[in-house]
Parts: sequence; C-alpha cells; structure tokens
Amino acid sequence: MKKLLFVILLFFSAGNMVLAEVTSKEKDALLELYNSTNGLHWIKKWDLKTPVSQWHGIKVLNGHVVEINLFRNNLMGPLPESLGSMEHLISLNLAFNQITGELPASLVKLTKLKTLKLEMNKLKGALPETMGDMGDLEELTVFNNFLNGRIPASIGEIKNLKVLNLSSNNFRGRIPNSIGDLSKLESLGLFENSLFGSVPAELGKLDNLRELVLANNQLDGEVPIELGQLASLRILQIQNNKFDSFENLQKMDAKQFLVFDYDKGNVKKDFKDINFSKTRMADTKFEDDVDNE
Repeated sequence: MKKLLFVILLFFSAGNMVLAEVTSKEKDALLELYNSTNGLHWIKKWDLKTPVSQWHGIKVLNGHVVEINLFRNNLMGPLPESLGSMEHLISLNLAFNQITGELPASLVKLTKLKTLKLEMNKLKGALPETMGDMGDLEELTVFNNFLNGRIPASIGEIKNLKVLNLSSNNFRGRIPNSIGDLSKLESLGLFENSLFGSVPAELGKLDNLRELVLANNQLDGEVPIELGQLASLRILQIQNNKFDSFENLQKMDAKQFLVFDYDKGNVKKDFKDINFSKTRMADTKFEDDVDNE
C-alpha cells in the first residue's frame, strides 16, 4: 500500500513538474518582464493561466527558457534586473519596441546568450564594462537607441561575435583596439555616433569582415593602410568624418566592393557611387521586420 501511494505521489509530482515546465525563478523573471513592460498593452499578450511554453515568443527546452522573441510587440518601460537570472537563455530579441531606461547590469550574467537584439528602442545609459563576460554572443545589435559612454574594451573578448551593430546612438570616445581581436566578425556598424580619434590599425586583422560602417562620426587621422588587408570586405562607409588623408584608399582594390562611401573630394578612384541612404547597412535595420511579416 505504501509503495502504491509512493507511485501515485510520484505521478502527481511529475505531472506538476510538466505543468510548471520551468523553474519558479525563470517564471518570476518572465512575469517581471511582462509587468515592467506593460504586458496588458502588448500586441500579442501572454495568457498567464497557460503553461509558459505557450506564451508568445517563449521557447522552453529541458525545463528552461532558452528563447525570448518579443520583436515589435509594443513593450513599453524598463527591463527588470531579474532578466539576468535566466541563465539558460540563448536568444533574446526585444527589437522594435519602446523599451526605456538603462540596460540591466545583470544582463552580463547571460553567459549562454548567442543573440542579443535590442535595436530600435529608447534605451539610454552605457553598455556594461563587463560585456566581455558574454563570451558566447554571436550577434549584438543595439542600433537606434540613446546609449552613451564609451564602447567597452571588453567587447574584444567576445570571440564568437559575428555581428556587432552599435550605430545611431551617442557613444563617445575612441574605437577600442580590442575589436581587432574579434576574428569571426563579419559586420561592424558604428555609424552615427560621436566617436573620435584614429581608426585602429587592428581592424586590419578582421579577415572575415564583410561590412565596415564608420560614417557620421568625428574620426580623424588617415584611413589606415591595414584596411587594405580586408579581402572579404564588400561594404565600406567612412564618409562624414574628419580624416586628414584618404591616400591609403588608393591601395585598395575597387573591384572588391559592392558599396564604397567616402568623402570623395580627396580621392579619384573608380568606386561604385551608391546613395548611402539605400545601402545595405541602412536596410539591415528592417530585416527583422521583413522576416516577421
């Protein structure tokens, strides 16, 4: 009889675990996100009476939340610190919303995160100095916000990073030399900030770089000759800066580029003259929108 009772209790316990699906810590963090960002006014709301795995944009695997995708869902308000407790999260996409406030300091605890997309929001403040702790990140996009401060040098420690887009913010200071250590980087967007100083020669080590967008800053000095080593580069936009010399552009192969935008008064070279407003880096801001139609 005792054995039968044990089996029954075990059965109901297992049933409750399936119903709960995720840990109470993770569910509480999701509820805080829901409440903090005005969940009642989301476009696609969560039915809190249903299992977490049925909530819009949530993917659960092996009892843990591994993905949050609330792209263009009318989130309004700040992100809660508890977001950093979701240690099994692999993908976080909160792009194209109206999220305000600063990035939670706890965000760097998401060390399994591969994708972090926060573009087209109203975030302010600085990126955490310890961004390098997010070593598994492959894509970091925060363009079109109000972020400021310096770009953390620790970003150079995120060795798996393929896409880094910090464009259209208020970042100041120099481009960290450490970005040159991102050997897998394919796209670097720093367009429209307040970056100054010379372009680091270390960027010439980025063998896989296909897009380099540095336009609309206050960069000076000469365009480094090392950029000529970037054989994979197809898009280079460096216009509207304060460069002293474009002489090293003469050493670059014009045929390798799909898009080349620079201040053309100083250089006579047969590059394709393409309208910047129609270039690919401008269009990437809306790729997710197309994918989610």
